Amino acid sequence: MDSTIGEQMYGWAKDLFPIPRSLTGDGVRDTLHYLQERIPQLEIHEVPSHTPAFDWSTPDEWNVDEAYIITPDGEKIADYHDHNLHLVGYSVPVEKTMSLETLQEHLHSIPEQPTAIPYVTSYYQRRWGFCLTHRQREALVPGEYRVVIRSRIEPGYMTYGDAVLPGRQRDEVLFSTYVCHPSMANNELSGPVIATALARWLHELDDRRLTYRFVFVPETIGAIYYISQHLEALRKHVIAGFQLTCCGDTRTYSMIHSRRGNTLADRVARHVMQRHTPEFETYSFLDRGSDERQFCSPGVDLPVVSIMRSKYREYPEYHTSLDDLSLISPRGLHESLQLYKRCLRILEKNHRPQACFPCEPQLGRRGLYPTLSTRNSGQTVRNIKNLLTYADGTRDLLEIAETIDVACVDLLETFETLLDNNLLQINEPA
Repeated sequence: MDSTIGEQMYGWAKDLFPIPRSLTGDGVRDTLHYLQERIPQLEIHEVPSHTPAFDWSTPDEWNVDEAYIITPDGEKIADYHDHNLHLVGYSVPVEKTMSLETLQEHLHSIPEQPTAIPYVTSYYQRRWGFCLTHRQREALVPGEYRVVIRSRIEPGYMTYGDAVLPGRQRDEVLFSTYVCHPSMANNELSGPVIATALARWLHELDDRRLTYRFVFVPETIGAIYYISQHLEALRKHVIAGFQLTCCGDTRTYSMIHSRRGNTLADRVARHVMQRHTPEFETYSFLDRGSDERQFCSPGVDLPVVSIMRSKYREYPEYHTSLDDLSLISPRGLHESLQLYKRCLRILEKNHRPQACFPCEPQLGRRGLYPTLSTRNSGQTVRNIKNLLTYADGTRDLLEIAETIDVACVDLLETFETLLDNNLLQINEPA
C-alpha cells in the first residue's frame, strides 16, 4: 500500500478539488459521500439549522446554482462554475444591473498577488460579492454590469461525518479535519485525504490497542457542535489528538502545540519531528487558527496538536486560488502520512514497562548478546540495557526513549523482544 499511497491520496484530492464546499450544502455532502466510499465506517450526520451548540447555533444551509458577472461588452466573468472561489461564501441572491463604481464595492482582489483569486466569506452577515484576480479587476472598464447570483440561503442542515475504529482499550486518539473550504488543495484537501489514508491503514491492522476517532466537520461551527454532543466521552477517553490540515506540500514541517503544551500528543509529535525532520518550525498555542481552538479550549481541554507542512497563514498561496493541485504532491502527502504513522506506532506501544529482575539479566543465554561484534551490535546491546535500566514502571516508553536518546520507533523492536523473553512486563497502559 505504501508504495502507491501518495499517488492514491493525490488522486482523491484531484477528485475532490472541483466540489464547491462551504459550511453547509450539497458540496459538503458530496465530499463526505466520496470519503465514505473509501472509509465504510464513516457515518454521515445531518444537523438541522439553528440547532444550539454552546454559545453558537448551526447556520442556514447555502447552495448555489450559478453566479457570474456580465461585462458591458457581453463577456461573462467571475463565473462560479469556472472557479468556485469567484463567489464570496454565503452570498445572498442578486440579479441586477449596476455601474462599475457600484460593483467595485462588492469586488475583492489582492493587489500584491495580481494573478490570485482570494478566498472570502461572509457566513454570519448577509451580503454578496465576487472575487477575481487583481489583474482582471484592473482591466474592468466603466459601464453597466449585469450581476447574477442564484443562491439559496434557507433552513436546512449542517452535515458532518465521523468514524470510530474500536481497539482493545477505550483510550482514544482523535483526528479532526475540515470539509468546508472550496477549491484549495493544501489548506483544505490535504487534511481529509491523509485522514482517510490513516483510517484505512488503521482498519487493516490485525490488532489495535487504542481506539481511533476520525471527525470530518465544517471548521469552527462543526467542531463546536461535535464537542457539544460528545464532550463527556471526549474528555474521558481522548489521550491524544491531532488537527489535520496543511500537510500536502514539500516545504518545512511545522507544529502547533496544545494549549497546555506538555500533553502526550505534544510529546509524541515533538519527539517524532525532532528525530525525523529536525528543521521543523514550532508554534505555540498563541499561533492557533484551526479547530485546535475548540478542542483545547477551557472546559474542553483535550490534548490536541497540529503537525503540518507549511502552516496556515504562513505560506503565500494560503486562502487563494494559488493553493491549487500544483502546491501539493504525492510525495508531500506520503511523507506527512508517514510522520503521522510514526506517531501512532509509538502511541500504540507506549506502555510503562517494568523490568522483571533485579540487576542486569543474563542476555547471552537468551540469544540477546551478540557473539559477533559488528558496527551496530554495540548499540543494540546498549539499547537493551538502557531500556531495562529505566523500565521501573513509572516511565512510559516515550520518556525512556527521550532519556536514553533513541528514536522511540527504533526502540519498539527492542521493547517487543524483551517482552517476548519475559525480561519486561507491562505495568499499565500509558
